[in-house]
Amino acid sequence: MSASSLPLLPDQRLAAGVARLATRHVGRFSAETVQALLTDSYSLLASTAQVRTHLVVLAERFTAERLDALAHVQGGPGSGLPRVLFVCSHNAGRSQLAAALLAHRAAGRVTVSSAGTHPAPEVEPFIEQVLTEAGGDADGAFPKPLTDEVVQAADIVITMGCGDACPIVPGRRYLDWPVNDPDGAPLAAVRDIRDAIDAHITELLSSLPA
Repeated sequence: MSASSLPLLPDQRLAAGVARLATRHVGRFSAETVQALLTDSYSLLASTAQVRTHLVVLAERFTAERLDALAHVQGGPGSGLPRVLFVCSHNAGRSQLAAALLAHRAAGRVTVSSAGTHPAPEVEPFIEQVLTEAGGDADGAFPKPLTDEVVQAADIVITMGCGDACPIVPGRRYLDWPVNDPDGAPLAAVRDIRDAIDAHITELLSSLPA
């Protein structure tokens, strides 16, 4: 791809992120590929963002996840861990809870990600609090759109009873965990939702290789 055909960066501060990510993936993805993906990630997040203060940082983090997924699909180094993807409509409540709880409970046994078919502007209230109570961490969590490479990289795709239809990739394991929506729910109800998700996670972990 020639320099003239590269997408223009929507924010020049993204150039530093392109350099960092291209260095991390040197020999695997060209700087042009990284720039195109970062530009796309920024545009996807900007389409739902209400506040753009941290958009450059979030776009780089989102792009890092997408590049990691692409590397896994291509069989790159470090692609051996099972990958679990949680999908919900807004990626602001149930899927964020599930991803953070699994990451905490699995202790490095799996790679976890989450996404939304129609991502919300921000994570719902009480999510960080109930995760902290359970020993998990939602610090820095943000809703992300569902992208092809993240689905392709997943070994297990879990929907959260939202009625969402995920792209079907042959050979993947698909599960649906029907749990209540924490949107607008009081703190006590969100705690119950967290505990219901945690019970599903216990069952999932028992089915994974030790």
